[in-house]
Amino acid sequence: MTILGHFYDRADEHPDRVAIIEASDRSATYGDLKRRSVELAAAWSKQGILPGDRVLVAVWPGIELYASLAAIWRLGATAVLPEASMGLKGFLHAAEASKPKALLAGPGICLLSRFIPETRGIPLRISPYARGSRTVAPVAPIGNDTPALISFTSGTTGKPKGIVRTHGLLLAQHEALASIIAPKDRPEIDLVAFPAFVLTCLGHGTTAVMPDWDVRRHDMVNVGQIGVQARRMAVTRLLVPPVITARIADERLIAPTVRRVMTGGGPVYPDVARAFLRANPGMGLTIVYGSTEAEPISHVEAESLSEDDWSLAANGGGLPAGDVVPEAALRIVDGEIQVAGGHVNEGYMDPARDAETKVRVDGVVYHRTGDAGRIDDKGRLWLLGRTSASVEGIHPFAVETAARLQPGVTNAAFLAHAGLRVLFVEGEDIVLDRSFRQRLKETGVLVQKVGAMPMDSRHRSKPDYAKLRRKVKVRSLLIGGAAAFRRITGAQSGPE
Repeated sequence: MTILGHFYDRADEHPDRVAIIEASDRSATYGDLKRRSVELAAAWSKQGILPGDRVLVAVWPGIELYASLAAIWRLGATAVLPEASMGLKGFLHAAEASKPKALLAGPGICLLSRFIPETRGIPLRISPYARGSRTVAPVAPIGNDTPALISFTSGTTGKPKGIVRTHGLLLAQHEALASIIAPKDRPEIDLVAFPAFVLTCLGHGTTAVMPDWDVRRHDMVNVGQIGVQARRMAVTRLLVPPVITARIADERLIAPTVRRVMTGGGPVYPDVARAFLRANPGMGLTIVYGSTEAEPISHVEAESLSEDDWSLAANGGGLPAGDVVPEAALRIVDGEIQVAGGHVNEGYMDPARDAETKVRVDGVVYHRTGDAGRIDDKGRLWLLGRTSASVEGIHPFAVETAARLQPGVTNAAFLAHAGLRVLFVEGEDIVLDRSFRQRLKETGVLVQKVGAMPMDSRHRSKPDYAKLRRKVKVRSLLIGGAAAFRRITGAQSGPE
């Protein structure tokens, strides 16, 4: 069984159920999507797409994309998905790194690709709108180790890494997500802001609604816009990043059919989670923790947390990430979360990159997440922040959570770098109370106000620590220069 097999099974079980609804209200049933994938596979087979071929995909999330992915897998080929948040740069990086046999795109992109050095040498160009072929391409033999798709990390912590996802890995991820996404007692209509999660939704037979906003700029959407779409399409669940969850916490979501919001891809701080539950009574909030290489790792329903849990989080205990999924083998080594399992990527397209985040123990490959964490006495996981941003037992989430409770602070990020410990805060009329200032002083933490916190390019939901490190380096140089000035001149003060 593969994720394609699960989708075809759902199509055979309920061919008339709606599979995908685009923002324009255009829709396709499961039967439509399966027929379209068969037609595309036949057309592309005649053009020369063979098992093992790599197909660079430049198609916006919607009916054409998911029918195309099913067709690619039907032929035993591999889909190459550029990192959308990187725009043209990500597309060209994917082309250069994967050396695809074909480009799947509309006529405009296909034409332009012939004039770009990284893409002009691609042998074939195939269309997601291909029609007409009486031949039916059979489903190619697919094993667990057959590559299904290649995706890329966002590159925020270095050069983007290509991740080869086999059919076995996709199926394991689908099964690991079942306890979170699979419908329980009724069909679900999911508004999905994570394109990769649509695959799991289709495998579980839910209806996936495409967002009515640019998924590269989640920070630009407003709650009213989401509510209008959710009401129009009778959405029952939202799968959205934390930046949208925070917006819904600030302003009630007027969409009576929505019963639950599922969020992941960045930290959900206690002030946001509690404000969400207050603003949206009767609506649940599920927080999913994972990474590009390991999705999911754990999850928690925020409404199930006790007052003691919230108090602990607010006082430096970390962010509650809940129960580790049964499919994940998790261990904490020197404070870092490491995870293994069938749904965890064991290596990168370039094996030379494996040493950065992969550890082999007794034949088992663990992925190093780079996140600090701890397990409480109930076996639940708590997140403490990036290990690279921690110092001497001081962890980012502990400082940031406390800072966000200060009057006027709307965002905060802690970073230890270049010999300094800096708390960046964003907001108007910020007032840090005496006890908090004293704690910062005792631990040697400097405070720097920023006009707008730099956020990650993928989900706009967590601080961009690479950009913040550059700010810290500049400040370190300034402070070092000031100290040198005082030593040379004997001055009592210098530039701050």
